[in-house]
Amino acid sequence: PCQPFLSPPSFSTGRPGFAQDRRVRQKRALSERRLTRYFVDHRKVRVVGGQGGAGGHSFYSEPRKIFGGPDGGNGGDGGHVILKADQQMKSLSSVLPFYQGFHGEKGGRKNCYGANGAYVYVKVPVGTLVKEDGKVVADLSHHGEEYVAAYGGAGGKGNRFFLSNENRAPTLFTPGEPGQERVLHLELKTTAHAGLVGFPNAGKSSLLRAISRAKPAVAAYPFTTLNPHVGIVHYQDYEQVAVADIPGLIKGAHQNRGLGVAFLKHIERCRFFLYVVDLSVPQPWIQLQDLKYELEQYEKGLSERPCVVIGNKIDLAESRINLPLLKEQVAERVIALSALTGHNLEELLWHLRELYDTYVKTEQSRGQSPVKW
Repeated sequence: PCQPFLSPPSFSTGRPGFAQDRRVRQKRALSERRLTRYFVDHRKVRVVGGQGGAGGHSFYSEPRKIFGGPDGGNGGDGGHVILKADQQMKSLSSVLPFYQGFHGEKGGRKNCYGANGAYVYVKVPVGTLVKEDGKVVADLSHHGEEYVAAYGGAGGKGNRFFLSNENRAPTLFTPGEPGQERVLHLELKTTAHAGLVGFPNAGKSSLLRAISRAKPAVAAYPFTTLNPHVGIVHYQDYEQVAVADIPGLIKGAHQNRGLGVAFLKHIERCRFFLYVVDLSVPQPWIQLQDLKYELEQYEKGLSERPCVVIGNKIDLAESRINLPLLKEQVAERVIALSALTGHNLEELLWHLRELYDTYVKTEQSRGQSPVKW
């Protein structure tokens, strides 16, 4: 694999004045608690297709030809409501509770058909599940995928349609049909290649900040991260590996304790896991056992996906004592590092690329296209 590319932060030169300093303060990142107001991973939406236009009712008439026959055209079809996965969208916060397609136009004279109603496109994040009555009806897991949430109604028939040898002057025409109406539940499951899994204060957010440009909140109290963050690791061959920082788990998370199931669902889409354990605590291998147990209780087979164990906080004296004990207790590869000082991050980035390349080859051998960022 190619060498990871970590660009240094850019600094502006010169001495900014008061106005510039004020703009800098205004552009500061939102706090984690304010960000949670904008992160929405579920939404209930009512969608209604556009109504079809009514059929036209008219008779052709011109000088010296007063009995020209019926010439009312058909009405236009109503517009659909379509959900479209967009990689730029990161939350369902912009999705409104109601959408309706545009109505079709009425049929006109001289056999003119009414125009069809325009489609309404609703952009949703990649990884959005569409459910109806508890059943999954669509899985928008790739950029550009579309799902017709509500079909527009068919346009009505004009009186020209009912012309026959038995009825040479039909006056019958039909109205447009109403559009389809549905109530859907949208559920977002974060799509990333790797998932950072660990207990609160294990250092997941600090690690994500160290290997990418993501800026999740970091503090000394538990449950600092209240919503998933996705950081992108860039490599010199322009490959990008997405790493998701999943909010900290606790014992009983599969029973909805702590942040619980609300964020366990974001782990499902990860292709491989990075288990982050705190080396400074006694018996750190117990953390790994508890994490795997919670994943397995939530979804059978989830803990068997490819993984690597990251022993964080190696800069502490207690961690250096526990490291050889951890390697004896676990069968997986252990990478000891410090997210705070940046020690041994290169080994993690190399192994992360190995896991990604293995995932790409596996998907291609199955005839499927791997997820790209």
